[in-house]
Amino acid sequence: MMGLGSTIGAGLFLGTGVGISAAGPAVLVAYIIAGTLAILVMQMLGEMGTVIPASGSFSEYAEHGIGHWAGFTQGWIYWLATVAVLGAEITGAAAFMGAWFGVEPWIPAAVCVAFFGLVNLLRVRSFGEFEYWFAFIKVAVLIGFLVVGALLILGLLPGHQFIGTEIFLADGFAPNGLPGIAAGILAVAFAFGGIEVVAIAAAESEDPQGSLVRAVRSTFTRIAVFYLGSVFIITFLLPYSSLGAADSAADSPFTMVLERAGIPGAAGFMEVVIVLALLSAFNSQIYASSRMMHSLASRGEAPRIFAHTNDTGVPTIAIALSVLLSTVMVVLNYADTGWLLAFMLNSAGASLLIVWTFIAVAQLRLRPRLEKISDLPIRMWAYPYLTWFTLAVLAGLVVLMLTDATARIQLLSALVMFVVLLVASLVVSSARGKSPTTTLPLPGE
Repeated sequence: MMGLGSTIGAGLFLGTGVGISAAGPAVLVAYIIAGTLAILVMQMLGEMGTVIPASGSFSEYAEHGIGHWAGFTQGWIYWLATVAVLGAEITGAAAFMGAWFGVEPWIPAAVCVAFFGLVNLLRVRSFGEFEYWFAFIKVAVLIGFLVVGALLILGLLPGHQFIGTEIFLADGFAPNGLPGIAAGILAVAFAFGGIEVVAIAAAESEDPQGSLVRAVRSTFTRIAVFYLGSVFIITFLLPYSSLGAADSAADSPFTMVLERAGIPGAAGFMEVVIVLALLSAFNSQIYASSRMMHSLASRGEAPRIFAHTNDTGVPTIAIALSVLLSTVMVVLNYADTGWLLAFMLNSAGASLLIVWTFIAVAQLRLRPRLEKISDLPIRMWAYPYLTWFTLAVLAGLVVLMLTDATARIQLLSALVMFVVLLVASLVVSSARGKSPTTTLPLPGE
């Protein structure tokens, strides 16, 4: 269920209109490109993760395949990016809940931080139970949306006529041409961030290899059905010029479709779904950030205190750090402290590019070694060509980001963070008396 729900966040419900307004129905091309990239990255993660199940996941794979500097840099970039967005997610959820209950938003924010901090401090099964139900609700909502949308298009709902391609092709498939598609790619490029948490969580499941195999194999289905299916429905039912950034649930294209179907209380219903999506992301990121910090500490790349676990194997001190920093980030969001918050959020926005690049390079270098010790339950297709293709697409995305002012700021912020952490990795390597290019041996080597 985490595999199914990991990519279904508030961005899908609130941000879909941005890409559609830029590219029109051709935004489907942008989603296909971004989705293909995500599928290839997950296949690489699956290949490495089924042989090396580890809570440090891609950070550890980078250290096995590239060297200490890569594992250090990637792990810390992912941890910082995850911590940076914790505050934004809980602040967004608290704004809705504060309006529901007529209280100041900081009150539900504090309650949620404390509650989900406690959930993560309990046995890992508690975290898993919450994520199961969060994912179940999101998946059920999207399936219901797809059914309602299809019935609307076909004119099978009472009082509605067959629509067909009347709206979809009203201004042509790509009304803004190639520049519109390029803008659409920038809008949806990071839509699938979050899939990598499955590789982290699989390491603590009862059957790490089997769990990861199932999650990886469902990647194509969930991207094709949930994302492409939802965008397909929206572009068939709503003129692209009527969409844009959604500041509230009422502006969400999902709400507009449900209202068109005559479903009462659509905006209120979508508010609940958006809050659940935000809380799910917050819960997952406390988990992911604490496991990454625990892994870094266990490898001597963060203070050793964060490697501590309780009797049930839960890294309590690393979780406490994530909860504390999520509180700090919430305060920064409310205080609007200027450059610091903006820098962290901007660097988090493009950090996925760095993480996915490291995953591809690590897989490229590890594949020959993995084949010597395992039959590889999951194999990257057409190795090494599709891995090189993935790296080429990521490089193309970097070039595209340089042409857009907002994306350029995100990219440069992430680059600054990368350089700072690279220097830190060299300092740590020197202090430990080891070469930064030293790689970890694989299990069985």
